[in-house]
Parts: sequence; structure tokens; C-alpha cells
Amino acid sequence: MAAAAQRARNQRLPPEVNRALFVRNLPFNISSDEMYDIFGKYGPVRQIRIGTTKETRGTAYVVYEDIYDAKTACDHLSGFNVANRYLIVLYFNPVRHNKKVSTKEQEEQLQKMQSKYGVDGQQHAKGGK
Repeated sequence: MAAAAQRARNQRLPPEVNRALFVRNLPFNISSDEMYDIFGKYGPVRQIRIGTTKETRGTAYVVYEDIYDAKTACDHLSGFNVANRYLIVLYFNPVRHNKKVSTKEQEEQLQKMQSKYGVDGQQHAKGGK
């Protein structure tokens, strides 16, 4: 058993794997103790942050002490059923999470693309009679 664990630790991990996990689709009333019970089975947890605002409810960040524990938890808890909700467990990606584009910026980009390609943004019927 120890040889299998050592062999697993010697494997090369994909670049997206890290110690921090982003968890979605959590029940809104889940407690931090329940989170520690669920995620603590896979290794020592350094920190859990549960979303409390309207935009972040149902999400959490879980940070493990060891990257291999985080990988094991992600592999085993993706799709895990908690209070009739299936968890979505992803590796935290700071580039994706920090890239917030405002609606105004998106509209400006869309208008630039429309003018570049000569599109007016309206739906037109094809092959009218």
C-alpha cells in the first residue's frame, strides 16, 4: 500500500493542478464543519472559504496542504452528491477568475467586430419569396 502511494507521488502532474480548489453547486445552507468533513477525508485542509454574498452563494474555495491531496479530492468529489446537488470541483485558475469584463467593454468589443466584418448585428431572413 505504501509503495502504491509513493508511486502516485512520483507521477508528473498536469500544469492546471494546484492546492486550491474551486467548488460550485453547493447547497446554500452548508456549514464550514460539513465542508471540512467532506473535504478533510482526502488530506489536511489549510483553509475553506464559503461564498456568502448573492453572487457567490453555492461556491467555495478549498485549499489543501498538499497538492496530491487536492488532486485526489478533485478526482473523487467531482459529481459527489451533497443534499441532492452534484458538486462541481475544479482547480482554482486565477487567470480565469480575475478576468472580469464589464458589459460596457463587451458591447464595445462587439461593435468593433461588427464594424470590422460589416455586420449590423440584426437577424436577416435568408432566401425571401
